[in-house]
Amino acid sequence: MKTIAKTVATLLCVAIGINFAACKGSEKSATEQDTDAVETWRAASIEITAEQMTAVGIELGQVELKNLHSIVRANGQLVLPPQNKADVNSLTSGIIKRIAISEGVSVRKGQTLALLENLEVVKLQEEYLALTQELTYSSQEYDRQKELNAQNAGTGKVFQQTQVKYEADKARLKGLETQLRQLNIDIAAVSAGNFATAIPIKAPISGIVGKIFVKTGSYADMQTVLMELADHSQMHCDLQVFEQDFPKINRGQTVEISMTNQGNQTLTGTVNHTNQSFEDDSKSIIVHVEIDRSQSTKLLPGMYVTALINVGSQTVKAVPTEAIANAEGKQYIFLQTNDDGRDAARHVFTQIEVVTGTAELGYVEIRPLETLPEVATIITKGAFYVMSMASGEEEE
Repeated sequence: MKTIAKTVATLLCVAIGINFAACKGSEKSATEQDTDAVETWRAASIEITAEQMTAVGIELGQVELKNLHSIVRANGQLVLPPQNKADVNSLTSGIIKRIAISEGVSVRKGQTLALLENLEVVKLQEEYLALTQELTYSSQEYDRQKELNAQNAGTGKVFQQTQVKYEADKARLKGLETQLRQLNIDIAAVSAGNFATAIPIKAPISGIVGKIFVKTGSYADMQTVLMELADHSQMHCDLQVFEQDFPKINRGQTVEISMTNQGNQTLTGTVNHTNQSFEDDSKSIIVHVEIDRSQSTKLLPGMYVTALINVGSQTVKAVPTEAIANAEGKQYIFLQTNDDGRDAARHVFTQIEVVTGTAELGYVEIRPLETLPEVATIITKGAFYVMSMASGEEEE
């Protein structure tokens, strides 16, 4: 097998005109030559004849300077602002009489979620009704004493005592009324003598019911969280941007958001604001992105995303998209190294690893990992075929 692999590697070099060091009469063993044929082709020069370039449609051009939109890549997740999440509690203790909803259903603000029984609430209503009647008497007595005092027919002391009692009764009634309203008790029904025996627990916001922590018959007090609500209509995205990119981020920049675990569904958004402190020890800053609400994709808090933040136009080194070849998760361009014009029949190329950036209008930004000549001639079309020829993929 090693002899066959050696022979195939040599034939590949001859057939496609690629000048590998392993093909030049090396004195190495078969094992060493097999390793060279597979592992060192990337560092070797690649020779292609003019006929081969014409046959495959390979074209040459130069690395250009283009005014492309620059992007910052970031990771993050979907979150809800605190004002769009709510824990449902009771303002008094009691026994859960009935739970009126289920987990996962939508509720509106003010809708009854559960009923809580408390005998003290009946006494509170009795006190309110009795004080209402007492205030009626206090009001009448105050008016009578006021009139007598105006006619100098009464004593000032009695008038003052009547006034104090009237004001005190009025304040007490107002306090009881506030308590009953906070407990969601109908004041008009109480005034008519129709007492409520259970306190309705109502939704503080509109949203989706999350986890319900109680069941019928459970005891609950003011510290007990009965259930959770979440309003998903205000979902936004929190992105982690690192220190070197933070100065580029400004309010209003557009963001393309990709749902990592949802088949890379894309959303659009806008930078709303940024935190002004680092997150723990990660040296990253949270950027809050407002999501375009016209998109109907179902979103849940905690979904992971990757994002491209458009930070404006910059003049960058760029090449046509067909000038980029991919291999083993890396990107390469092919730089011509014999452009002195002495041999027009053969072209020699060296592959250069690059990091790609934003792509726009058929061009892609590149950041070479090696220094390029000031005027760099490269393969601008057909880089994929050259990579295939170099790696032997087509022959295999």
